[in-house]
Amino acid sequence: MGKRRIAILGSTGSIGRQALDVISQHRDLFEVELLTANNSSDLLIRQAIEFDANNVVICNEDRYREVADALQPHYIKVFAGMKSVCDLVGSDNIDIVLTSMVGFSGLESTIAAVKAGKTIALANKETLVAAGQIVMDLAAEHRARILPVDSEHSAIFQCLMGSAGAEIEKIHLTASGGPFRKWSRKEISEATKAQALNHPNWNMGSKITIDSATMMNKGLEIIEARWLFGTPGEKINVVVHPESIIHSMVEYADGSVIAQMGHPDMREAIQFAFSYPERLPLNNRKLDFAALGQISFAAPDMEKFPALTLAYEALRKGGNMPCIMNAANEAAVAAFLQDRIGFYDITDTVRRCMEEVEYIARPDIESIFRTNDNAFASARTIIDKISR
Repeated sequence: MGKRRIAILGSTGSIGRQALDVISQHRDLFEVELLTANNSSDLLIRQAIEFDANNVVICNEDRYREVADALQPHYIKVFAGMKSVCDLVGSDNIDIVLTSMVGFSGLESTIAAVKAGKTIALANKETLVAAGQIVMDLAAEHRARILPVDSEHSAIFQCLMGSAGAEIEKIHLTASGGPFRKWSRKEISEATKAQALNHPNWNMGSKITIDSATMMNKGLEIIEARWLFGTPGEKINVVVHPESIIHSMVEYADGSVIAQMGHPDMREAIQFAFSYPERLPLNNRKLDFAALGQISFAAPDMEKFPALTLAYEALRKGGNMPCIMNAANEAAVAAFLQDRIGFYDITDTVRRCMEEVEYIARPDIESIFRTNDNAFASARTIIDKISR
């Protein structure tokens, strides 16, 4: 395997930091070409110096001078704004683009990398949720390879490698159940931000952690799986697996099920996307099956976690409906994190937006961006009315 040059979009977030840890363990095989961040200028500066990045983009243009002055003595080129990110991902000096920006903001740069024919290590699930058909069509047109980084989708990808060409009977997406798995609906309705952010297994950013608590994260993954693997929604099942050891499973026509297992550690999926099809050593915790004892499974409670129902509805409706759902969820999660609305107000806001925002059966990319803006604005109007 030759040396691979990596661009990390969102290097200061949870996925970006873990990706840099993977690179630090294999300096002979990976090098950093581009790092980007939105606001975390101090950490971006430290990362750029440590990994000798060739280019850096700070998306918040107000912080450009701070970053540029700090990195000028290190001969690291500094740019500002999302347009710079989109321009730089097409560089001939980049082999793999890790798209780990949070939310809809990752779509524009991912499309730019796809159009440049890059290998995409996809950690931004909202890209395929909002514009799955468009992105996958572009990837086919420009021969861009999309490798999943979400632990569940990486697991499915690896399971499919074990039975290449066989028709999928069912995909089983595993879910931890989040912090409220054993709570009653009444208790969940009174949940605080601190309680929702207390995930039992995974260490993630705040937005993803809240999505896990509502199980919207799993809803987004259902839609992402539909596009990554060409599998209709009725063949994508969610099963609660509190131990988070089995990351997902694929069932075939003969009843055989192939599962991918490991401790909750995103670095495994990140490294596999970077090194595919090879597997490299990783300094991580290895499974001890005797110590595990037993693992368990249960069906999700759709009444306590209505986000799953909303995601299946959005997928069945198609068009721009998943984009509406995603935008409304982003706005509502932000409001919950600001202590403006209650926990179930998140999914109530999403439901109302799915009913009220204009539906487009066959959106183009301009329609997707317009839909995102309209749904976000609609959600904020709803939130303003119910805000505490």
